[in-house]
Amino acid sequence: MKSRTDQKQHRLRRAIAAASAIALSTACLPAAAEHAPAPDALVTMSIEQLLDKEVYGASRYLQNSSDAPSAVSVVTADDIRHFGWRTLADILRTLPGLSVNYDRNYSYLGARGFLRPGDYNTRFLLLVDGQRTNDAVYEQASIGTEFMLDIDLIDRVEYVPGAGSSIYGANAFFGVINVVTKRARDLPLVQVSGAAGKSGTTKGRATLAMHDDAGAELLLSATRYRSTGADLYYPQFDTPANNNGIARGLDHDLSNSVFAKGRAGPWRFSLAHSERTKGIPTASWGQVFNDPRSGTRDVQTSAQLGYRDLLSDRTELAVNLSFGRYDYQGDYIYDLPPVSVQRDGSIGSWFGADIKLLTTRFTGHKLVLGAVHAVDRRLDQYTYIVVPYASSLDDHRRGRKTGLFIQDEITLTPRLLLNAGLRWDSSEITDSIVNPRLALIYKPRTGTVVKGIFGTAYRDPNTYEMYYRAPAPGGQNPNPALRPERIRTHELVVEQRIGQSSKVVATLYQNVASNLITQTYDPVTLTSTFINASEATARGLELSLDQAWRGGARMRASTSFQHTYDTATGSHPVNSPDLLAKMNFSVPLGRVRAGIEAQYVGPRDTLTRRIGGYWIANATLFSARLAKGLEMSASIYNVFNRRYADPGANEHLQDSLRQDDRSWRLKFTYGF
Repeated sequence: MKSRTDQKQHRLRRAIAAASAIALSTACLPAAAEHAPAPDALVTMSIEQLLDKEVYGASRYLQNSSDAPSAVSVVTADDIRHFGWRTLADILRTLPGLSVNYDRNYSYLGARGFLRPGDYNTRFLLLVDGQRTNDAVYEQASIGTEFMLDIDLIDRVEYVPGAGSSIYGANAFFGVINVVTKRARDLPLVQVSGAAGKSGTTKGRATLAMHDDAGAELLLSATRYRSTGADLYYPQFDTPANNNGIARGLDHDLSNSVFAKGRAGPWRFSLAHSERTKGIPTASWGQVFNDPRSGTRDVQTSAQLGYRDLLSDRTELAVNLSFGRYDYQGDYIYDLPPVSVQRDGSIGSWFGADIKLLTTRFTGHKLVLGAVHAVDRRLDQYTYIVVPYASSLDDHRRGRKTGLFIQDEITLTPRLLLNAGLRWDSSEITDSIVNPRLALIYKPRTGTVVKGIFGTAYRDPNTYEMYYRAPAPGGQNPNPALRPERIRTHELVVEQRIGQSSKVVATLYQNVASNLITQTYDPVTLTSTFINASEATARGLELSLDQAWRGGARMRASTSFQHTYDTATGSHPVNSPDLLAKMNFSVPLGRVRAGIEAQYVGPRDTLTRRIGGYWIANATLFSARLAKGLEMSASIYNVFNRRYADPGANEHLQDSLRQDDRSWRLKFTYGF
């Protein structure tokens, strides 16, 4: 048996050898050469592997994307490096049918024409390594700098559009996002990374990754991010008393995060913790403009302990225990008078357990059964004036959720699959609710896949929407009578291989959502209330192309034609573009890889008017061959310095919020 010192030296030599092999693969050879080496997995993977990846998020087990009951999109770690993406929001905005809004505090995700003001991404289920991360109070899916993971630790991101409640329960309304983290064996023993960018932006990361030949692994990582932010001008506040409309030094952003992940035999564990503080430059909710005390703080913790093992050669058992906590605090500055700090906050903590059995012991069936139970131990909300102290909300609640699900992938013929799923859920809000999903998957010939999909999903109103109360200005009234949202989805998906290196996907869909929870605002009382709105319908067509070349070049492009309207009135909702177009192209150029992306978002309605569409382009140069184990990337965002804005919500005086001008980032990563 090797000594610990020998094992450590062996791992170190292996890590250095791997880094050297990657570096040597970036030799200056033509990108289109049939057998040209490349600095990443895009060349070592076969074309078939590139175009038909394995995914987990669609069915809670690994399957080829062509067999999944959805038109799944996958983004890899190589994509993240080659295009210089900085946040999960950057990744998601490149996918078909998705759009992202940013209000200088949080990033908001829309799908297929739905992105309602006041929504905290509650209609998406965000998973990390298959485990739910939406918090208990707001049910928020965090995708901006408040996301608890450094994206350098992401192995891939799976986006499963459509109703997912048949397998995941609440919040899998428009889709499921599964973030799969890297394993220790995918990283060198030690890796450090540093980045600097415009507006005083810096980021540093240190990662330790250890593993042995028996399969045991341990990954430890810590990240610190900071941005002083730019001074921002808002013409709505352009008076001498308001610093001529300039919010100075208020767009700052600071976050710290740690992540640990390990496995030994059938046991697995993970722990993630992040703390993020963000300034608010927009004076939202009727605040005093340009006051440096305005800001929010988000603290998140997530822990999982899992056991997964084979009961037989055809049956697998998986058991998971989970814990989560989310603390929010916001300081809002109001001239009551006098000028005072109103502190809003919440504490949500929860724990749960789930069990899943996957078996193929019955010929022609891949059967998964499971049960989930979660307890919301704390659902606390508070609001008070700091000085002199005066409380207007001190609310404490608890909750519980239970779910049972079954899904069967039935092989009817060698070319025809039926994927049928059903889930029952119960909570304090919804005594009993059942959601099915049916997908008929037909492969008439090699390279062609046709999927017909029907499903339903739901979302319970959360504690914030039902029970939060705050005085004006910026106030809110509770509404405990809110009912769950429901959606029915119909999709027709056609996937077609063209030759050996291209895949085209066309998705035709119709979504009908009822009881949608929306935020209404009373300009007289300066308060808002969440209500159940009328039914809304979305119809659309998504077209995407995935092209891979053996020399290492790759292109992804998509176009989304979408039309969303109120079923009763026919009116067009706020912030719903009818057209999205996206393109990502990367190619090896000798010792570096160039990544270019372009995105177009069509015209959208704001709360008061219609704003024009826009397009932006980003460019990144990436190299893995500066020295052994050393990677470098240089990125320019909004290359052509386009002026564009996102619609504001009810809490903003601004009808639209201007987004970032041209910016840059330089990043180095060293592993040994």
